[in-house]
Amino acid sequence: MRLFTPYNIGPVELRNRTIRSAAFEGMCKNNGPTQQLRDYHVSVAKGGVGMTTLAYASICESGLSFKTQLLLSQDNVRELRKITEEIHATGAKASVQIGHCGNMTHISTAGCIPVGATTGFNLYSPTIVRALQPDELHTLASQFGDAVVTARDAGFDCVEVHAGHGYLISQFLSPYTNRRKDQFGGSLDNRMRFLRMCMEEVMKAAGNDMGVLVKTNMRDGFKGGLEIEDCLTVAKEIEQLGAHAIVLSGGFVSKAPMYVMRGEMPIHTMTHYMKQLWLKLGVRMAGKWLIKSEPFKELYFLDDAREFRKEIKCPLVYVGGAVSREGIDKVLDREGFDFVQMGRALINDPGFVNHLRQGAERCDCDHVNYCIARMYSKDMVCHKHIDKLPRGIRKEIENIKRRDEKFRR
Repeated sequence: MRLFTPYNIGPVELRNRTIRSAAFEGMCKNNGPTQQLRDYHVSVAKGGVGMTTLAYASICESGLSFKTQLLLSQDNVRELRKITEEIHATGAKASVQIGHCGNMTHISTAGCIPVGATTGFNLYSPTIVRALQPDELHTLASQFGDAVVTARDAGFDCVEVHAGHGYLISQFLSPYTNRRKDQFGGSLDNRMRFLRMCMEEVMKAAGNDMGVLVKTNMRDGFKGGLEIEDCLTVAKEIEQLGAHAIVLSGGFVSKAPMYVMRGEMPIHTMTHYMKQLWLKLGVRMAGKWLIKSEPFKELYFLDDAREFRKEIKCPLVYVGGAVSREGIDKVLDREGFDFVQMGRALINDPGFVNHLRQGAERCDCDHVNYCIARMYSKDMVCHKHIDKLPRGIRKEIENIKRRDEKFRR
């Protein structure tokens, strides 16, 4: 049984094969860490994981989508070091996900007109988007390297480069968002150019003492996006560029968001926490059309991930619906993956890994996605941890449960 055996990501040894995935916490204030962020990740570390990952940290201001998102800057190093020191005191390792949101930003958070691979319009902000110039891409690639240096200063053991889910690197990789006519567009080889530039800077900055993971898509999850054959080519390129581990995911936040997380988006819950009246009304009217449901099943990415395990030699991290001891053992022991990442299971129960060690069979998450629906306006919290929920939210949760049970039957 691999689950509770140590294993390395590059130069970093984890005490077991579990990693808290980089699921956005929404627990920062003015893009800096808070006591709440610290308490949550320390609770996960005390709960037994091999490594916990602070999520969705932007390499620079132009990559910020939310005020509750972490900016990985030198100004935040002191408070981040308090978090990593407490994580280390439990025996766990600490990682931080680094990326740039690209066209999924807004001038109110990014401080500039949002930028991306191609000029266009982002319906989700909503905002116009400006195509990045080649000299700006070199600057951004350097900022990925700077982010690694900052992560080291803050005491992190690893960084996870976000190259999936429709954020900036992914926007260059996908033909859906990359319609450039220069050396960064056209063929897949050209579309991987920005990824190469970023990874060269990251690996140089990581040196011999930091682990580097890369999250990448196995499919974009919609017609016109990347499919598995192209994503295999991307993963092989990431391996060649020196990544110590690859996190296999899928989906595109601006086109197929629930392909990433699966299940149904609770629209009433999502709009309940929104502050802007125009956005609240717009999402209530069009949310079901914009955010297509994707049925949840345990280990929902496994079929695609097997294809990558056949062809990729470096350590692979499985993520997606790992909620039971049986499923985790299947992924690690029978399918040959090296680590398993979990998000919602550890939002529902930060002590889940210890509970597995003590004989628990599965987590208590019911996948109604309340935590996801509120994270865009507040923090990511399981509905089972809220003492009193508004009647409309409770009703929506029960309706989603009934629909899910009907689907399973």
